[in-house]
Amino acid sequence: MKKRRILLLMITAIALSLISLWIGQLSYGWLPPQGTTEAILIDNLFTFLVSLGSFIFLGVTGVVIYFVMFNRVAKYDWSDGPAIEGNVTLEIIWTVIPILLVFWIAGYSYQIYQQMGIQGGHHHSHQSIDIETVKTVDKPFETIEVIAKQWAWIFHYPESNITSTELHLPIDQRVHLALRSQDVLHGFYIPAFRVKQDMIPQETIALEFTPIRQGNYQLTDSQFSGTYFATMTANVVVQSKEDYETWLKKAAKQTPFLADNQAFSEYNQQSQKMIKTGWPSIKPAQPPLVNYQ
Repeated sequence: MKKRRILLLMITAIALSLISLWIGQLSYGWLPPQGTTEAILIDNLFTFLVSLGSFIFLGVTGVVIYFVMFNRVAKYDWSDGPAIEGNVTLEIIWTVIPILLVFWIAGYSYQIYQQMGIQGGHHHSHQSIDIETVKTVDKPFETIEVIAKQWAWIFHYPESNITSTELHLPIDQRVHLALRSQDVLHGFYIPAFRVKQDMIPQETIALEFTPIRQGNYQLTDSQFSGTYFATMTANVVVQSKEDYETWLKKAAKQTPFLADNQAFSEYNQQSQKMIKTGWPSIKPAQPPLVNYQ
């Protein structure tokens, strides 16, 4: 009888494992297309967590349903159930298993973080844009300066002396960004790249990733940076090496001009009205002077 129960438990565990792995594979389709090598790593971690969570959820709910259906007390039976207080074996099991799961998740997450080689917020500098790299997967092709202010994104390519409101990147080349906020907290976030980095005023923060899929993506401000923060978006264009070089040459030939800025335009329109409506707002920063928009 005991062997039969053990065999049944093993079969159930195997079935739950297979179903959980299948649900985990489905989770790849819940996220945007993978635009960077870092996105693949993040998706693998997400799939692992979904699979593990599915196994726990199905296991717990399955046990509850089983006992509700097949181990119900008889009608008018008001007696207490068997006391489990003082069961050392059971207490050890439900203590050790969560601890092992936490260490498993933490270890795998740390491994993914190491593989990504993202610089993160612990590499701050008050003086220099060129931040020392502690760990990189490949050598970055160039450092691009990213400036955020209320409410605009500005991208500066020092080697070509180009400033743009669009972020252009060559495919399969590791990118090194130097993020800097001029006023308040902003958040650099590209969902398809699975990279997000908070930007602290007057701090320079390094961020690295490698685009692997050509296309147009959307950069948004992940922080509530003020009244017009919803307008603080920018296009991110990942293109071939040849197209990227062509874009650099084209942008370099253009005379710098004031970029269109939705927040600045809307604020000026509101200011010109005779009757003021809505809440007072901070005046947006001047539109950036760029070579390309």
